[in-house]
Amino acid sequence: MIRRASTADIDKLIELENVSFDTDRLSRRSFRYLLTKGNSVTLVEEHSGEIRAYAMLLFNTGTSLARLYSFAVSPDWRGKGIGLALLEAIEREAIEHDCIALRLEIRKDNLPGIALYTKFGFREFGEHLDYYEDHMDALRMEKSLSSHLKPETERVPFYPQTLEFTCGPACLLMAMQALNSKQNVDRKEELRLWRESTTIFMTSGHGGCDPYGMALAAYNRGFSVEIFVSEKGALFTDSVRSTEKKEVMRLVHDDFIDKIRQLPIRLYNKVLTINDIQEKFDLGGIPLVLISSYRMYKEKFPHWVVVTGFDEKFIYVHDPYINYDEEQSATDCINLPIPKKEFERMARYGKAGLKAILIIGKGDGLGKGCV
Repeated sequence: MIRRASTADIDKLIELENVSFDTDRLSRRSFRYLLTKGNSVTLVEEHSGEIRAYAMLLFNTGTSLARLYSFAVSPDWRGKGIGLALLEAIEREAIEHDCIALRLEIRKDNLPGIALYTKFGFREFGEHLDYYEDHMDALRMEKSLSSHLKPETERVPFYPQTLEFTCGPACLLMAMQALNSKQNVDRKEELRLWRESTTIFMTSGHGGCDPYGMALAAYNRGFSVEIFVSEKGALFTDSVRSTEKKEVMRLVHDDFIDKIRQLPIRLYNKVLTINDIQEKFDLGGIPLVLISSYRMYKEKFPHWVVVTGFDEKFIYVHDPYINYDEEQSATDCINLPIPKKEFERMARYGKAGLKAILIIGKGDGLGKGCV
């Protein structure tokens, strides 16, 4: 019998975890959190009171992606079809949650597991080096749950932000390396981009990056840039209470604008539709879009993502923010499928509904150094 797990199953799940894995075991605390508070579903296969297998599925809020986070079959019951039955049940759960893709990570040396997932329709789409406690690499695998959808995606490399305020620089690094494979991508460059692009202050803590500073940073590395912003004036000041901080942000903004006016950077005070963004993408541009994180993380802060592709129903993005508190990994943040209508609601920030998009292109290589 396959059923949903509850906290009453934790002792048996821990027993199964201990006999199934030598390293990287889920703790009692993790099981309790994921069974009670996590955005997840855990199924168990039970026979005569014995839990012979379990599968844990995580969902990405605001997206149509599910991740098979953990999967175990008791050594005594392997090779008897239990694993495939449980995978079929997990796939049904993912489809019921309107997911179009199911992803997982697996040890590179777990050949039986790789064979099982391959048999079930998963394909390899990348690796994660030094992923497990014993330094073994992980394979990333994916199964499409909507075979009729054929996304056209740009091969944008993934780079995670390493600080809470560097989503913009991380997105810029991804876009620039997609357009120029020789572009340096590391933490030093991430911080250089932040220093060039920051608005100094935000609602609290270090300042994030606005489209004007990011545009200048990209131009000065030889890329063409178009800026589309729905409103004029300094951005992100509504939620800043300090008059002094607002004045500093205004001065930074004015400095950015003065420099942009002296350069062949195209600035438009207008809104791009999803179709407009796709047209820019089809012409070779890499769109960076400002979103409100609330629809994904239930916290209200401005956040940058990179558009990587489109199909009939979805827009695909790389999200540089890996939410480790929610057991996420890079697998949860690459080519996220977001329904187009949901993305339209997501791609605005604040009470005024600020919309901001950068289109990064190959340019002519004339940009030199830093501003």
